[in-house]
Amino acid sequence: MGVGIFGGTFDPVHTGHLRVAEEVKEHFLLHRIYFVPVNIPPHKQHQPITSATDRYTMLTKAIRGNRSFRVSDIEIRRGGLSYTIDTVTEFEKKYGALYFIIGIDAFSEIATWKRYAELFFHTNFVVMVRPTNNTVSFINTIPHEVRQNVTIRDNITFEHISKKMIYFYRVTQLDISSSKIRELARQQHSFRYLVPPAVEKFILTRGLYRT
Repeated sequence: MGVGIFGGTFDPVHTGHLRVAEEVKEHFLLHRIYFVPVNIPPHKQHQPITSATDRYTMLTKAIRGNRSFRVSDIEIRRGGLSYTIDTVTEFEKKYGALYFIIGIDAFSEIATWKRYAELFFHTNFVVMVRPTNNTVSFINTIPHEVRQNVTIRDNITFEHISKKMIYFYRVTQLDISSSKIRELARQQHSFRYLVPPAVEKFILTRGLYRT
């Protein structure tokens, strides 16, 4: 039984995040999934982002009651820019078999990440895809440098030379985004049911996203 790593800004965490994590956990028989809020995302370091403390707090409130979900502050404690290779190698030392959970859009840009090719030697990948995504194009989202070290098992499963797997897994598509929630909060419109009740209350109490 492996451990899942689900990284992101989670600004804020919403129902869509929780649902896909639950589906991945069940399908891949994962013992636990760790939500890892980024400290400073390298690709968004010049964009405004809610404090790490508030994002971490919202995550802890969102997962309360799910014994298989945890929140890790590993990137917040490390400080500075957050790089996935550093997080994955630390998790690997402690937990062994890892499954890195990532959306298809982010995976398509993984070649821009720090030491990205090394990641495939340390973790399996669960690439979440939409029901409408074309399976023929999945192989093309794997960076060329990595693709040379990959064996095709079927249209949605690929094996890296390290014996780590890359799974393209279809998840329930919920049309919810953190940016939409921030915009609704800014306009003082209701975002109820898009986030867990405890997260909604926290956002309103703290006055997050008002400006």
